[in-house]
Amino acid sequence: MNSRRDFFRFAGIAGGAVAAASVSRVAMAALPEPVYQTSPDTMAPLVPNSGRPYNPVVTLNGWTLPWRMNQGVKEFHLVAEPVVREMAPGFKAHLWGYNGQSPGPTIEVVEGDRVRIFVTNKLPEHTSIHWHGQRLPNGMDGVAGLNQPAIQSGKTFVYEFVARRPGTFMYHPHADEMTQMAMGMMGFWITHPKTKHPLIDEVNRDFCFLLSAYDIEPGAATPKVAEMLNFNLWTWNSRIFPGIDSLNVRLNDKVRIRIGNLTMTNHPMHLHGHEFLVTGTDGGPTPKSTRLYEVTTDVAVGQMRQIEFLADEEGDWAFHCHKSHHTMNAMGHDIPTMIGVDHRGVAKKINNLIPDYMVMGERGMADMTEMEMPIPDNTIPMMTGEGPFGSVEMGGMFSVVKVRRDQKPGDYKNPGWYKNPEGTVAYEYTGPMVEPARFKAEGGQSMPRKEKSSSDTVVKVKKPSSHSGH
Repeated sequence: MNSRRDFFRFAGIAGGAVAAASVSRVAMAALPEPVYQTSPDTMAPLVPNSGRPYNPVVTLNGWTLPWRMNQGVKEFHLVAEPVVREMAPGFKAHLWGYNGQSPGPTIEVVEGDRVRIFVTNKLPEHTSIHWHGQRLPNGMDGVAGLNQPAIQSGKTFVYEFVARRPGTFMYHPHADEMTQMAMGMMGFWITHPKTKHPLIDEVNRDFCFLLSAYDIEPGAATPKVAEMLNFNLWTWNSRIFPGIDSLNVRLNDKVRIRIGNLTMTNHPMHLHGHEFLVTGTDGGPTPKSTRLYEVTTDVAVGQMRQIEFLADEEGDWAFHCHKSHHTMNAMGHDIPTMIGVDHRGVAKKINNLIPDYMVMGERGMADMTEMEMPIPDNTIPMMTGEGPFGSVEMGGMFSVVKVRRDQKPGDYKNPGWYKNPEGTVAYEYTGPMVEPARFKAEGGQSMPRKEKSSSDTVVKVKKPSSHSGH
């Protein structure tokens, strides 16, 4: 390659908006070597060995993309391609992502960095990348057809701009967006402040993850890309509980968690045992006058929320979306309510014809965690996870923040289960019980009804009982 035209031909660029004028400075340079990662484990933070220094983040069940410095420009190489993502042990999904994973690797830069990203398309259709929330030249915004020609299969495009403001951002396609995002194409972008910022505190632990949703039938492996409402897998970084790693911190660490939402609904994120402040959004750090202590914050579609708290309570603290059906896995979304229905007679008859038949939901759904009947291949139970006291009965968007006195600074290893001090665990009471006083009066109403029913309605409640017939 010995000319600007040759470079554009090699990079697959049609010229114009996507290729900034500065590209000619690197026309003789080879593409940065793409780096791949296929392990679903949480990787250690990537401490910068070139460019401006910063305090790196930890991507939950993910990793940070390495770069190279080229004449003062920080260069990255993203490869859009089909990937296999282990959502939980025993369950793998066929998704689309970047550099071997979905979501793609986190990109970390520093405010003021000039960044150049080579994007190679190995998908079966065209794509693009939108740098969600960034201030950049219009031709670098990544909306195919509006700001640039789409990146065709087998082609490589170049995006180049200056990271103008610190904050937490996302990247995702803006071409056939419904299909490509439903298949898992997304990633995090973090721009660290170059100097001490009055609204950005230093923290001891800095985590990030993306919320995404899929519709994958039990036993299948590929999402339904046309789904808009009825998703059955709610994930953090394309992982479901019990496949989501815990967030392991040291007692009295100041902890920051950055959460981006690229699902099609909102998620009230709830942390047990601590209060937090919302210190950042897609628009940047929040003014201190607006910060309120919360235990739940709602992250709407396309938004990012950054929360911070002092981890001053030892223990294993649940951290999850507070929508109950978002903490269940795929098998729990199409089951009818059968509470109080006595199946014993009919179940015995059905068992004579279908030996593996099992009544589901007669006493609630908790006993689903104890099912011994076979489930489809490449599927996990809808509620699972074994804790120190028994079944946790969770799935989907659920994990644990583990706070430990003896966790060393910078150590992100799982410390195991918390050993509660004696006398601090709820226990069974076996003493005499006194019948509780009950309030007898019926509720009133603000004004009399125009018409009254001819007779009172009597509701007969059938209490659940054990079903020893199967």
